[in-house]
Amino acid sequence: SHSDWDFTLLFGLWLPCCLTQTTTPNPTERLKVRLAGYPRKHNEGRIELFYKGEWGTICDDDFSISNANVLCRQLGFVSATGWTHSAKYGKGQGKIWLDNVLCNGGEKSIEFCKSRGWGNSDCTHDEDAGVVCKDERIPGFVDSNIIDAQVDESKIEEVRLRPVVAMAKKKLPITEGVVEVKYKDGWAQICDLGWTIKNTRVVCGMLGFPHERKNNYSHININYFHVHSVACTGMEVHLAACPLEFSKPNATSSCEGGMAAVVSCMPGPQFMQNSGLKKKLKNSSNVRLKGGARLGEGRVEVLKDNEWGTMCDDRWNLLSASVVCRELGYGSAKEALTGARMGQGMGPIYMNEVKCLGHEKSIWNCPFKNITSEDCQHTEDAAVRCNVPYMGLENSIRITGGRTRYEGRVEVLSTDSNGTQSWGLICGENWSTTEAMVACRQLGLGYANQGLQETWYWDSSNVTEMVMSGVKCTGNEMALSHCQHHKTVSCQRAAAKFAAGVICSETASDLVLNAPLVQQTVYIEDRPLHMLYCAAEEDCLSKSAAKANWPYGHRRLLRFSSQIHNIGRADFKPKAGRHSWVWHACHGHYHSMDVFTHYDLLNANGTKVAEGHKASFCLEDTDCQEGVSKRYECANFGDQGITVGCWDLYRHDIDCQWLDITDVKPGNYIMQVVINPNHEVAESDFTNNAMKCNCKYDGHRIWLHNCHIGDAFSEEAERRFEKYPGQLNNQVY
Repeated sequence: SHSDWDFTLLFGLWLPCCLTQTTTPNPTERLKVRLAGYPRKHNEGRIELFYKGEWGTICDDDFSISNANVLCRQLGFVSATGWTHSAKYGKGQGKIWLDNVLCNGGEKSIEFCKSRGWGNSDCTHDEDAGVVCKDERIPGFVDSNIIDAQVDESKIEEVRLRPVVAMAKKKLPITEGVVEVKYKDGWAQICDLGWTIKNTRVVCGMLGFPHERKNNYSHININYFHVHSVACTGMEVHLAACPLEFSKPNATSSCEGGMAAVVSCMPGPQFMQNSGLKKKLKNSSNVRLKGGARLGEGRVEVLKDNEWGTMCDDRWNLLSASVVCRELGYGSAKEALTGARMGQGMGPIYMNEVKCLGHEKSIWNCPFKNITSEDCQHTEDAAVRCNVPYMGLENSIRITGGRTRYEGRVEVLSTDSNGTQSWGLICGENWSTTEAMVACRQLGLGYANQGLQETWYWDSSNVTEMVMSGVKCTGNEMALSHCQHHKTVSCQRAAAKFAAGVICSETASDLVLNAPLVQQTVYIEDRPLHMLYCAAEEDCLSKSAAKANWPYGHRRLLRFSSQIHNIGRADFKPKAGRHSWVWHACHGHYHSMDVFTHYDLLNANGTKVAEGHKASFCLEDTDCQEGVSKRYECANFGDQGITVGCWDLYRHDIDCQWLDITDVKPGNYIMQVVINPNHEVAESDFTNNAMKCNCKYDGHRIWLHNCHIGDAFSEEAERRFEKYPGQLNNQVY
């Protein structure tokens, strides 16, 4: 019609002038972006921008895939797969910050795209734009809490408990108290009229507690409450998702005769003070989290028929993730992660399309589909971030002197006999990646990239006293104070330059050996000595070879193929730079690591009866998963490493790819392969670095069975494996 034509013409004339400005905020502030709304996956949602101290939305007028690409990259995803209009993820609150946004697609941030300018919009929240990002993270992108807003929290952002009993303030975690919600610029209490145990369950879940308790506290009667009439079902993961009412600012009374709501929560066993109760209430042993850097996060693995496997991410959501979290002694889920965000598993995939209602005691009680091989790959492994109780552990550790916030000399808070607290150093002797893992976890800085025994090259601080020595961790502890350490400090090199240090990282590699391939490719070869000069030079034969009558005779070799996968979230790269690689003329390539793998044959009591080549291999990408490109190769002094999603294959017919069993008597043994045995290079998980097989040798032939990764079996199955018949008396059956 004529009127439409007029409008188009007017719009066409008006458009260029209003879009000449880009929207850059204060250059010192980095624009915060988050995904919000409900229901959604972690890689989609309503776009919200934090500008001038306030969260707001973007209008969908002129929105395009180019805009979505820019926003998804800002959020740490590689690109966008789509965008949504008309408030698909629910209507936002507050400002509509941007309208008529036009990006080319290559901008570093949405603020550099053309638009009407900040806060200049003729839209309503019915037009809020959303994005769907490709579920693949930018390598090395630092995860930030700005993308953690899983539900619309524009009104209630956080919850805390103010202890009712004064003594409880000193003990962490705080498990009971008056509920306070962060509301606008302050904290507000909630009216308890109509408050139910279901509301308590939601609050406890947000605070990292799996269970709620009834309490008999009544609190002070005040007349005015900001929040009242809360009516949760108990399945919500955030109070903001429950029906509730906000009082009008000018109301004099909003809760006649009401008190402030008080809740009491039950912590999971790992956060309990009472050790007797801890043992009694041990967490589920049918589900576990692997590959996460922080407490309460990781790839979800479940136990079936004594073997651990993963879950596929189809339909994976916060309700199902919360069942896993509570089963493990944490609170509700903060994020349900898809697309192997916590690395890939290696074993079976047991579950798909898990549909929990939220009240189930175990993930196995939820409806789910069994997997067929066409359904899922490990690139779709589900993961979770759980709400965990605030323990205050990060307040007793800090790092100083480093070039970035991820590295530095470790300082811990110690208390002397007078009760005075001061910062002190940790003795660097025997400090390793394992201890650094615990330090980085306590600091909230991710994985340990390196544990340093000397830190003289970093800026010194005024803290010079060693207050901790002999620190020995298993790697699972929540804090360094939970590790073994000397009661009295004993340090040979007590100068500050020999203090322990760490380099932390948000991502890490994770190497795993393909166990079935070892079992399929094993055989015995009697190899003539005249073909083994190179191998002898590289120390690939057992000690008795030195006394052999060279070049006559032979060595008996147990040969097999090794396929080493990187299933983590960062490339595996040798610690040593190219300048220190060693050239091996015999084999014609550089060796980038002195010790990459140990091959051992063990008898029943764990004694080595044959030691394999301490394989100082060259590392390269032999092959990769679909869609992943090779990055490393040994030829022509190429860069060495193993890319995420790729594997390095050492075929059975390569020199030194064997165990020399010339001196081994017939019997039953355990064959063991350990990758990265000295933890020289950082990994997200070292429990899967060893592979073991039952081995039967009759003097002529060899059989391997039960080959498995170190953490693949249940405890019961692992005990059976160790007590394999004949193992104890070394007889062949």
